[in-house]
Amino acid sequence: MAQTAFSAPVFIAADVGGTNARIGVVRVDGDGSVAVLAYRKYSCGDYPSLTAILRDFLATHAAYAGIDRMAIASAGVVLDDEVINSNLPWHISLSEMRRELQLRELHVINDFAAAAHGVQSLAPGESRLLTPGIPTAEPGPVLVIGPGTGLGAAICIPHRGETVVLPTEAGMTAFAPGSDTEIDILRWLRRRSAHVSTEQLLSGPGLVNLHDALCAIRGSASMLRAPAAITDAARHGDAIAREAVLTFCGLLGSVIGDLAVTGSAREVFIAGGIVPQLLDFIATSDFHSRMVDKGAMRAVLERVPVRLIENEKLGVIGAANWFLQHLDHRQEAGLSNAAHDHSSAA
Repeated sequence: MAQTAFSAPVFIAADVGGTNARIGVVRVDGDGSVAVLAYRKYSCGDYPSLTAILRDFLATHAAYAGIDRMAIASAGVVLDDEVINSNLPWHISLSEMRRELQLRELHVINDFAAAAHGVQSLAPGESRLLTPGIPTAEPGPVLVIGPGTGLGAAICIPHRGETVVLPTEAGMTAFAPGSDTEIDILRWLRRRSAHVSTEQLLSGPGLVNLHDALCAIRGSASMLRAPAAITDAARHGDAIAREAVLTFCGLLGSVIGDLAVTGSAREVFIAGGIVPQLLDFIATSDFHSRMVDKGAMRAVLERVPVRLIENEKLGVIGAANWFLQHLDHRQEAGLSNAAHDHSSAA
């Protein structure tokens, strides 16, 4: 992130997913880095609305009660006045939130756009290398992806000392099977939905879908209804649970390879979600072989390192980075307009 040329206010930055909401009070330090002054993680299902979460946060951090600027990273896309996303547990109206919290500024961006902005601020010890690769010294696109309640992805592109981020809805793309078993899984899922999206397999609920499908294909009863139960069963010798988890890992590698090729990514970061619970499986799966198995692009993808982000405040920091970058532009535009008005008046 470019250093901020103007003094930035203390403001709220939030990262809102389908399961958890992470809220922070942030400010920019003299070197342009973001400092998180206060932080709390909430379970979304325990509150009737995002506004209720934010109100509780401000009530429990009384020193910041007067803050009237917020930058919120949320799963989904903003359409007119609302956030469109089926994974959120409640409706979000921007005008209602602005009015009820008495906000002067409210900005909502895609959660993986925020993750992409946050990657720039990661310290070397805040990510773990999952695959071999040769990081290039030359700047280039970076893919950020994460299977959680849904599947999010974004591309960040360095440009003139800043970062241009392209948020995507990669989770909504059609699932592309890569084996005979995955073709059978697709057939089974198509009985429930004509469009089988990638996130119907690559997400927490997606792991449950994979297990259900494999149980049906193998003629076994499906008794496990939570991702954690499936991974636990896989570690204790359940053959179908283990097949589901390893299939998940292989699919994740394949999708990362597809998106890396599409976005010309030179590096990949996986943001949280379910992956930290699967590290022991990834190491023994065909995750990397599926990632690089893209025909003539194999030699390119073999050079692309994949890292797991290990900083749960990434989305908060990324939302703050976005706010500060756009604050610069807003203030620059204001100064430019003021100078133009003065010149015109003269």
